[in-house]
Formats: sequence, structure tokens, C-alpha cells
Amino acid sequence: MTDKYDVLVIGTGPGGYVAAIRAAQHGLRTAVIERDRLGGICLNWGCIPTKALLHGADVAHTLSNLRPLGFTATGMEFDMAQLVEFSRGVSGRLSDGIGYLMKKNGIDVIAGTARLTGKGVVGVTAGEDASSFTEYRANHIILATGARPRSVPGVTPDGDRVWTYFDALVPQELPKSLLVIGSGAIGVEFASLYNDLGSEVTLVEMAPQIMPVEDAEVAGHVRRQFEKRGITIHTGATVSALILGADSATVTVKSADGSVEDHVVERVLVAAGIQGNVEDLGLEDLGIEVDRGFVTTDQWCRTTAFGVYAIGDVAGAPCLAHKASHEGVLCVDKLAGVEHVTPLDKDYVPGCTYARPQVASLGLTEDQARKTGRSLKIGQFDLQASGKALAIGEADGFVKTIFDADSGELLGAHMVGPDVTEQIQGFGIARSLEATGDDLAEVIFAHPTLSEAMHESVLSALGRPINM
Repeated sequence: MTDKYDVLVIGTGPGGYVAAIRAAQHGLRTAVIERDRLGGICLNWGCIPTKALLHGADVAHTLSNLRPLGFTATGMEFDMAQLVEFSRGVSGRLSDGIGYLMKKNGIDVIAGTARLTGKGVVGVTAGEDASSFTEYRANHIILATGARPRSVPGVTPDGDRVWTYFDALVPQELPKSLLVIGSGAIGVEFASLYNDLGSEVTLVEMAPQIMPVEDAEVAGHVRRQFEKRGITIHTGATVSALILGADSATVTVKSADGSVEDHVVERVLVAAGIQGNVEDLGLEDLGIEVDRGFVTTDQWCRTTAFGVYAIGDVAGAPCLAHKASHEGVLCVDKLAGVEHVTPLDKDYVPGCTYARPQVASLGLTEDQARKTGRSLKIGQFDLQASGKALAIGEADGFVKTIFDADSGELLGAHMVGPDVTEQIQGFGIARSLEATGDDLAEVIFAHPTLSEAMHESVLSALGRPINM
């Protein structure tokens, strides 16, 4: 048994490493346990490498649309391996950076696979050698083990013909055709990415609309843009059969009306959601409750076992890196005795999808807002009326804002178009400061900017639009 820690964090994704740094800032003796690379899924196999690849896709799109700007380019070649190498290099650099942050903050890094072996005790097995086992004690243990791709019945990833997003990040070559199962953020991003790079893409979603958690108007707009780009989309559909060939996969897609269609593709990507990494952690021995594959927690990230907490994806939706980081801070602040800590309102964690077009949202969709029974004021501004959007040739999109008609409270904001993922935090700040629609109407937005559309949407909700 080694020395005792104040805080022991299992996992070093965007929740785990942030929680560890915050604990160290409180003067608590802290260690992290990681079985793979520092940074977790987000940095190594999720948020960061996908954005690096999507940057390549954006360049491909720009190069294919040079003529309106007066340019002509010939003799260009695309090297998929080089783009993947760039993506992996970005992840590696940031992982090394987290190692520096651990050292800077005096946080011990323990390499190995962790398991709860008793109250306040974590056993760690280093590498494949089961005999290399050490136990550590801690007053507070934070589970930040993340999540992994959810499986689809009858569709088993093999790393060759059938991919998870891990495989889609490191393809040996660009597939001529790709069928994506699931149209959440992951599925939509990869569909957009591979389409821009030159693959023929089919997207299959069992819900009535793609991007099921987004506002219906936003989802409808993205669908139209995708179909205009040549992406085939099936909604209300499931994969009923999969037959693997030597150099292809035949996927049978069954629609809600019972019709059946076969698609012969080079690769299949399973992007039907994620499930928490809760296995082999010893949770059941300590009475830690798990619900539908995720650890149950209260508003302070406490599990049903005293002194054990869970943050990030393993603690359930919304499964977003910034939500994990925020939970890491509030969890540690609360256990450290900080007097004023605000619980996380999960309804107002911003969601971003980095496809083309980008999507960003905050709060309630229009349908959800109407179901509250409140009187609403809804505004919308089309980017076709935005000078900046027209100037950069990216005017397909809109901003939609939803307010409580009586109190002026911002209930929801939904954006689709260029760089909206960089703008949504404006509505987040407004919500945090309890700004009303009238307050936002008084804000001066710089001209010409894409963010002016946010202002115009607010003015539209108040019945006083200027530029539309």
C-alpha cells in the first residue's frame, strides 16, 4: 500500500485531467491513473483529431470552389496518409502538453488499469503483467473513464470493412464509398468529412430526422445541404442485414414503411452513440449504481458510494468534452469545500457539430419549448441577408432564438452555418448573466461579422427586425 492521496482521478480525458489540476490548485495531494495516453478519447481519438481531419475537408471544399474568387488550380493531388499523419501529430503534441501540465501542478501520473478494491482504495495493474499490482488510498476518488462506441445488433466492427470512429480516424486509404449508421454529431461529422474528401456517402438514421437532438428546422436544413452535396440519407430506417465480401459490404436498409434497399459500399461506419466505460471497475462491490450503462450521480457528481464521484461521459449525457471539464471543476470545488458552487444545468450545455454546415445549439428546441406551455417569442435570421456571410460565400444557414414571452428569458438558441461553433458561447454568456431579449437587443455587434445574425435573430423575436 502506497502513500495516501487526497484526490485520485481514474482517467485523463478532458474531465479527468482538468479535475486533477483543479484539485492541485486547492493544495490537495493528487494523482491520475491512465491505462493509455494522457488526454483520453477526446484528445487522442475524438474531438481533436476529427477537427484536424475536418480542417482538411474544409480545404478540399475551398479548393473545389476557387473559380468564383478568380483562381484556377491544376495538378493538385490528395494524400490521405499525409492528412492522417497531420491529425495524429496534433493529438500527440497535445497529449505531451497534458504531461507537462501534470508535472507543472505536481500531480502524480500512475500508468496502468485501475479497479476499486475497497472503500477509498484503488488497485492498479501495470501493463499486461497481473503480478505488477499496487494499491493506492485516497479520500476522494473521481471516475473519469469516458465512453466507447455503442454496438449495433448484427453489425460487428472488424477494423477492416466495418469501422468504429477509431478506424475512421486512421484509414489506410480513402474509401470510394462509405455507409454511416447513426446521424448524431459523430456520424454527421464523418459523413461530411468523407464526402468532402471524395467518398460517396450514405447516412442511415433510425429516428425520424437526422441529428435527433437538434431543433427540427436545423436538422431539416442540414439534410437539404447534405443531399445537395450528393449524400444519400435514410431516416426512420435501420440496418436489417450486413454481408461482408472480399472488397465490399452489402448493407440492407429497411425503412419505416417496410421497404428494403441494398447498398454495396467499401466501408461501413458504426456511429450509433456511445456507452460508458463502467466494466471491470469494481463498481458493484461498492454499491455504485449504474443506469443504462452510465454511472448515476447527483448534482455534485457524487455516486451512491461515499467518497466516489463520476464526471464526463461515464456519468451520462450530454457526452461532451466541455461538459466533462466543467463537471471536473465543480466536483472538485464542492469536495474541497468551496462555499459557492453552482450545479450544472445540463439543458444549457452548448452542443456543437463541426460538419459543413456547422451546427451549434443551446437550451430548448422549439418543440421542447412549446411543450413547457410557456408563451414564446421566436426569432430567426437567414444568413442570405448577412453581408459577411455573402462576402465569404457561405450564406446557407440561419440563427434561431427562443425567449419566454413574459420574462424575456432565453430558452434556446440554434445556429447553422459558417463558424457558428465559435459564436454559440455568446448566447451561453447571455444565459449565464440572465440577460433578457431586451438586454441582448441593446448590445452593439460589430459590422460586418457573422455574429450580427445573432443580434438580428433577437430583434426578430422582439418583433423589430432591421435587415430582413
